[in-house]
Amino acid sequence: MRKNLMKLSFLLFGLLLLLAACGTEESETSSNETTKGEAADTANADSEKTFKIGTTQIVEHPSLDAAKEGFKKAIEDAGIKAEYVDKSANNDNSANMTIAQQLVGDNVDLIFANSTPSAQAAKSATSDIPVIFTSVTDAVGAELIESMATPGANVTGTIDLHPETMPKTVAFLKELGAKNVGMVFNAGEQNSVAQIAAVKEIAAKEGVTIVEAAVSASSEVRQAAESLVGKVDAFYIITDNTVVSALESVIEVADANKLPLVVGELDSVERGGLAAYGFEYYDIGYEAGQMAAQILLEGKSPSEVPAAYPANLKLVINKATAENLGLEIKPEWEAEVQ
Repeated sequence: MRKNLMKLSFLLFGLLLLLAACGTEESETSSNETTKGEAADTANADSEKTFKIGTTQIVEHPSLDAAKEGFKKAIEDAGIKAEYVDKSANNDNSANMTIAQQLVGDNVDLIFANSTPSAQAAKSATSDIPVIFTSVTDAVGAELIESMATPGANVTGTIDLHPETMPKTVAFLKELGAKNVGMVFNAGEQNSVAQIAAVKEIAAKEGVTIVEAAVSASSEVRQAAESLVGKVDAFYIITDNTVVSALESVIEVADANKLPLVVGELDSVERGGLAAYGFEYYDIGYEAGQMAAQILLEGKSPSEVPAAYPANLKLVINKATAENLGLEIKPEWEAEVQ
């Protein structure tokens, strides 16, 4: 009798354990389904939401405008509904800061900062709103990010300088016969100061001397270029927003004195520069837009999205400018001629 009672006790205990296990499994399944449902609801809600995106750039010129166009196309291609607040500082740094503060006050969902000064202003204005930059040459030196791989904080984006751009450009200038190269730049742009330092270091190794002419405003660019005539064999204009916005004045000085003018980006070749190793600003803007989509739709933090260099680099030569200089375009340059 006692043995039968023990068997019955074991059977009851096992049945209770089985029922408890089933209950737990049902609870977990229900919880998982709820989580999935909530995620789907969030995704659906985000797909329906109209995001407010602020865009800010230091000045309007073809390269920066193309980058913004690429950014917006990526947002559109990602299926994001966006309302834009577009701002330009017209190369005024005080206005630049005001714009950043206004965008934060407007409580935008994300800021697209197009240029180094714009990105620096946006970063100083907010530590909460995601900031995606492009057209920035030295994001670490500008203290926008901690490193390319791990940006940190609320800022990430795309760089407008391929690592091989400067070495290849200096080598190209040397092949053109330039021993002294003139560079006009705005000493107030951290973006430019970093590039000038890098070019000087590379040029010294190649036996090329860099002759600088600093400006503080676009109105000074022509005079600065003219001051270099007779001292240099060629010009090299980097991606300096102040100088690029007044590039035609440098082109006129170069053309009048039959001096090759090598530029830092492809849009300036179309405007009359001789050549550039570069990439399309539209493309780095588009890549920045893809980063923004990861943040707006997938809920990623900018700190989880590594900053990126341009994917491709190519040499483009302006045929009309080359002919004006009497320059033969060599097949071994593997250049794209336009």
